Order: sequence, then structure tokens, then C-alpha cells
Amino acid sequence: MRSSHDLGRDASRGDDEAVDELLVRHLPGLRAYVRLKAGPVVRAREAESDIVQSVCREVLEQQGNFRFGGEAGFRHWLFATALRKILDKRKRHTAARRDVRRERRPDFDPGADPFGSAAAFASPSGVAIGHERLEQIAAAFEHLSPDHAEVVLLSRVVGLSRAEVAIAMNRTEASVRNLLHRALAELSEHLEGRDDG
Repeated sequence: MRSSHDLGRDASRGDDEAVDELLVRHLPGLRAYVRLKAGPVVRAREAESDIVQSVCREVLEQQGNFRFGGEAGFRHWLFATALRKILDKRKRHTAARRDVRRERRPDFDPGADPFGSAAAFASPSGVAIGHERLEQIAAAFEHLSPDHAEVVLLSRVVGLSRAEVAIAMNRTEASVRNLLHRALAELSEHLEGRDDG
């Protein structure tokens, strides 16, 4: 099994297998990111699996543009692509001013595993979030402030270090640590409130 460094280097040299392996390694996090970052406007009109497929397709089509940045560089490229697609869809749907209540979400199967085949897409750490729990987390996310949602996404879903989150959010590491602590506490309160109810 290749190291993260070797995978990133090989992917930047056009190694298709390295790109595939990096995509598989980050697929569970990408699915969770799309689910939580999309918000209610996009989730009501787009199937998350379609967005994830679109991101993966673009990464595969544009893999020749990837330059060595290790696995962290690949992860940044992957999640930046996902964010751009989500923002484009949100802009399109809010500009159209459609009524959410009149629309059905396309190809939505409430019993589907949000990570696809667990055997095929299990991360090395064995992360397995059930559909019901992901729904609960997404609902609780709606109550978080934008800063709280962002710090949780960047640190827990994307997997950035505290220093990387600090750069992304234009904050100090100490500020990020405090913000994350408050955000996780608030998220837990909302989740516990749902579990009790």
C-alpha cells in the first residue's frame, strides 16, 4: 500500500491508479461534506450522490491539472471542487425562486446507504455513518452559525489540521480550537435534543 506522500506524488505524475485510490480514500468524507454543506435549498432539489459523482467525474477528467501537493493538496482540490459545485447549484436554485414544497428530490431513496457500498468505500479508519444518523447530523447542522458549521466541516469532515483550518478561516489556531470546542458542544446539544424528543 502506497503512503499518502507517494500517492500524491504519483497522482501528480498522471498515475490513474493513484488518483483512483485517493478518490476511494476520501469518498466517505466527500459524501458527508456534500450532505452537510449543501444545505436545505440544494438538498431539496439535488441528489447528493449526483453531486458527488459530478465532483469525482470532474477530478478524473482534470487529473492532468493536479500538481504535487501530497494527499493534502489532493484533498484541498477535491473539496474545493465540491464546494464550487454546491455554490453553483445553490445560486441557480435560489435565483430560480422555485417553491421547494412543489418539487420532489430526484432519485432519492430514503433507505439508501449514503456511502454506497460500505465494503467498497470504507475509509481506512473504518468510518461508518448510518443514513439515519447522517440525517440527524444534517438537521442539527441547520441550527449552527456559519462559522460553527464551517469549523466542524473543515476539521472533522475534510480532516484539516488546526493550522490549516486557521488559515482557511483567517483565524489563529487558538481561536479555531475555541470555536471548534463551542461548535461541537452546540452540535451535541442539538443532537441530544433530537434524541430525547
